[in-house]
Amino acid sequence: MSRTNEELKGVTLLGNQQTHYAYDYTPEVLETFDNKHPEHEYLVTLDCPEFTSLCPKTGQPDFGHLIIRYIPRIRMVESKSLKLYLFSFRNHGDFHEDCVNIIMKDLVKLMDPKYLEVEGLFNPRGGISILPFANYGDADHQAMVRERMLSVMQNR
Repeated sequence: MSRTNEELKGVTLLGNQQTHYAYDYTPEVLETFDNKHPEHEYLVTLDCPEFTSLCPKTGQPDFGHLIIRYIPRIRMVESKSLKLYLFSFRNHGDFHEDCVNIIMKDLVKLMDPKYLEVEGLFNPRGGISILPFANYGDADHQAMVRERMLSVMQNR
C-alpha cells in the first residue's frame, strides 16, 4: 500500500538535498501527509531528545527532551519537517513552558488531531529541572485530557 506521488505532493523536505536550517522560530516549515488509517484511533509518539532553545532573559542555551504524542485525524506531521521546526527554536528565546505550549498549539493548528500532548523534560539549570506538560483534545477526548494531566501530576 505505497503512497502515490499525489499523496506525497505536500511533502517537499523529505529527500531534499538542499535543506535550509532556520535558526529562529519557523512554524511555516511544518508539513503534513494524509492519515491512511482514519477509521480507527492509534497513538503516534515522536521522541525528540535533542531540543534546544535560549533563555529569554540571559540568552543561555537550554537543553531538553521533548516527547510528542498524538491521535491523528486526517493529517499527520511529516517527521523531517518536525525536526526542522524544532531546530528553529535553537536561537529562539522563550521559557520552557512557553516552548511546550507553542509547539502544542502549532501542531494542533497544523493537523487538527483528536488528541495531542507535548512533554518537556529539560536539563537542570541552577539546580532545577523544569518539566512542562501541555495537552489538547477535541470534544470526544476531554476525559483523556483530564486523565493524562492527572497521571502526569501524580507521577512527578
